[in-house]
This record gives sequence, C-alpha cells and structure tokens, in this order.
Amino acid sequence: MADEVPVVTVQTDQGFERLKKLTEKFKEKFDCEPNFYGRAPGRVNLIGEHIDYCGYSVLPMAIEQDVVIAVATTESQDVLLTNMKSELYNDFVFTVNNVNINKDKPQWQDYFQCGFLGMTEHLKLSSPPRGMKCMVDGTVPPSSGLSSSSALVCCAALVTMYANGKSLPKKELADMCAKCERYIGTQGGGMDQAISFMAHKGTAKLIDFNPLKATDVYLPDGISFVISNSCVEKNKASSSEFNTRVVECRIATQILAKQKGLQWADFQRLGDVQKALNISLPQAVKLVKEVLHKEPYTRSEICQILDMKEEDFVSNILSARTAQVQSFKLFQRATHVFSEAGRVLSFKHICEEADPQASQKLGKLMNESHTSCRDMYECSCTDLDNLVNICLEAGALGSRLTGAGWGGCAVSMVPTNHVMDFLVKVKKNFYDKNPSKASMVGKSLFATQPGSGAQIYLPNIA
Repeated sequence: MADEVPVVTVQTDQGFERLKKLTEKFKEKFDCEPNFYGRAPGRVNLIGEHIDYCGYSVLPMAIEQDVVIAVATTESQDVLLTNMKSELYNDFVFTVNNVNINKDKPQWQDYFQCGFLGMTEHLKLSSPPRGMKCMVDGTVPPSSGLSSSSALVCCAALVTMYANGKSLPKKELADMCAKCERYIGTQGGGMDQAISFMAHKGTAKLIDFNPLKATDVYLPDGISFVISNSCVEKNKASSSEFNTRVVECRIATQILAKQKGLQWADFQRLGDVQKALNISLPQAVKLVKEVLHKEPYTRSEICQILDMKEEDFVSNILSARTAQVQSFKLFQRATHVFSEAGRVLSFKHICEEADPQASQKLGKLMNESHTSCRDMYECSCTDLDNLVNICLEAGALGSRLTGAGWGGCAVSMVPTNHVMDFLVKVKKNFYDKNPSKASMVGKSLFATQPGSGAQIYLPNIA
C-alpha cells in the first residue's frame, strides 16, 4: 500500500555494495544470514527551525545518508546489537521485557532501545516480542543536525515492527516514533520522524502537524543544496539547551494566552494561541512586542503573572532537564517562532510560483532564518556562524544552520553549475585552516538532492 513503508526485494551481491558488505560482516559476527534490512534516512531542514514543537509547519527533505539495520529474528528473548563501526560503538544485549534507557548520558544503543520500546508498546503484542540479532550501519554524521539519532530510532522501530509480522501506515509510524523519543528525554515536535518515513525522492516536503500531513514541495531548477559540518558536536538529548527552548516557548504561550483573556493553562504551543486569537503571523509578532518585554523573565515574575506557586511552576511547566533554569528569554523565543513560521510559508509559496527570481528570494529567507536562529533563539555557535559566512562568501545564495543547532551543520543553496567551485572555496577557507577539521572534510562537505523515505529490503535468495 502507498501509505505503508515499501518492502523491496534486492540482490545484495548485484549493485548493492553496502548491503553486501553489511551482510558479510553480519555473517562473520552471528554465523547466519540476515532475514531482512531496515533503512531510515537522515534529513536536512531547509527552513523552519525549532517551530515544529510549537505547532508550526516545517520544510525538510530526506538525504541519501541513512541508517541501515540488518536483522535475523530468533526464538530467544534477547536483542543482540552490534555496529559496523565496532571501534567506536560497543556491542550491547538486552532482553525484550527489560529495556533500560539511559536518559542522562544516552549512548547509541539507547536510541535503538527507544525505537524498540516505542514500537512494542504501540503494537500491544499478545505474546513477547521476537528476539533479534541486529547489525547497525549509519552514514549520517552523529551530532551534526542531520537527525542521526532520529534515523536510528525510526529504523529500530521499523525493524521491530517487521520482525513481529506487523505493518503500519507511515503517518502512524512517524507519530509513534516522535512520541517514543521522549523515552530518551528529547521534547521534539515530530519533523525528523515525519520526513524519515514520508519522504519522496526528488521533492522536499512541507510537514504539517495535528493532523500530520506531508505536501510535496518542488524546488527550483538549477539549484543544489550543500551540507557543511562545523564539526562541533552537540547531543541535544544529553544537554539542557534544547529542552530549555521548549520550556521558554511554553511559558511564552501561557503568558500570551493569559494576557489575552484565554484559559492559559489549556495552551502548550504558540501556534495554538495564534489560532485561538485568530490573528496572522505578522500580528502575532506584533502581539509579542506589545505583551512581552525583552529582558529575561525570572521565576518569581512568571509565577506572579500566572498566579502560581514556584513549586507548581517547577512540577507543571519545567521538565527534569530544565528544573534548575532560573531565567527565561520569552520575547526572543516567541519572536523567532512566529517569524520563522512565516518564512516557511513564504518559502513554499515562492517554490510554487514560476518566478525567475525564486532562487534569490529563497536564499534571502534562509539568511533571515539563520539571523533569527543566531540572535533571537540563540541556538548557533561561533564556528557555525563562521561557516555560514564562509558559505555566503563562496557563492551560496542562502545559508543557515540546520537541525537543533549549537553546532552541527549548515545548509547552503548553491547554483548547480557553481557547486564544484563552492566546495573548493569552503574547503580552503574553513576546513583547511583547522587541522582537526581538515581530516574530516570528506564526510563533512557534500552536495545533496531530496532522497527517498524509509524502506524494508528483503534479500533475493536464489
């Protein structure tokens, strides 16, 4: 069915070199053949940063880099995990009825367990889940803002589903995987999981939420997107900045709702307040200027505005990772969210027009997005800002951080006929000037086009 993950039969020794190598390693490790393979891609978000969890649409595309898991099902109660990069990632074993996820310092196996647990709970199986032997091979650079962790969660959930003889619609898979990432302590909004399952080769997607919907967005001819990694790693699941931004948006939501006479405790997302007030995004930006002040809010000030005790504020509004945060920049966060949501809609509208200046207009929106992420949402870093500037100087029409930020990657829109010259300039001016970065340039700087979504591969055994 079109709305379910494709199951494709492949000849692993003919044109699928990666699967061939994975199969050989799998046989060496487990002394048996894989029954099937699951694949989930990473993604690059073209525009719409930190707004999915506020209820707004985003505009990502899947990339060729992905996570592939080779699986052999077993009759035991154990799940055996190993990684193609065994020098970096240790083997791990857990039983199907005893999943322990380390939220404080999550390791690679915790993301697998996150997808496994989410899927088994969602399926409500009448008998214990099947055991598995799994070998993971990932090509998405870790902690780069390209959704390596979500790709692993999605792929783990996918292979768990298939190993237990079930099939679910893509939308249901995406929703389930977005929710189960909370097992690892991340309060995301669902973009990464939606594009990983719902992507189509050759198009970006406008992802809407509540209900989940993906709309094809065809990008202008003659442009390519180049991803460049700042080589600054940030694990959003093991740090507080990401979840602090989520909380700041929630507090801004409730103060705006209260000041406009709404039942503020019923509101969790800025998008819901805008909808309830029936105002446009520019009007929402204006409302922020009228209601919120630019200086950081203290706990006591927030409690006074919302007429609540501090212990209730901590237990009902803050999260475990943000319980110690003392001040909150509500004006800046809300301004970014409303303005970024407007840029997403403008980006889609420009792509739909036959405008000879479309590429330049899209580039301008990307640049404005980065400025807002840097100054208003404060989710960039010095190396990433430097990289974005170098990309613009090298000929990008637009360049911005992509992903959670605080490191990771920039995505640049470049005329296709200038890509090679662009790559040379960025390599020279960013990577070659830092020996530690120069050694990583082969996997840190590449052009990409919209890729396909998650798949199941079955080996064609003669």
